[in-house]
Amino acid sequence: MAKVIDGLYYSESHEFVRVEGEYGYIGITDYAQNALGNVVYVDMPEVDDELTAGEEFGAVESTKAASDLNAPVSGTVVEVNTALEDTPELINQDAFANWIVKVRLTDTAELDSLMDAQAYEEMCGK
Repeated sequence: MAKVIDGLYYSESHEFVRVEGEYGYIGITDYAQNALGNVVYVDMPEVDDELTAGEEFGAVESTKAASDLNAPVSGTVVEVNTALEDTPELINQDAFANWIVKVRLTDTAELDSLMDAQAYEEMCGK
């Protein structure tokens, strides 16, 4: 069973958001990295890019497939996880610790449309 962490927000397209104050750390879930297999490349936006909830902001490529990244929330990119540029396989080692982008949240009400850990586990279990 894939690891799911309480207190995070989850999207149907398998991204998570960890909220800390006015910031959100966005990455892919353990379930997603498991389904993808060995991650070989992460296409990330630039600092100051604007993300819009529900829209594509990058991609994760593995030896099996490529998967678009969809923003679970809107915000301005304030940091990208540059460690993933050289070692994208960090996502396979610990998907939750190795977030992809940090954004300044534009509208925290958008979090209400995401799933909690229990709802995400139920969706993945189907």
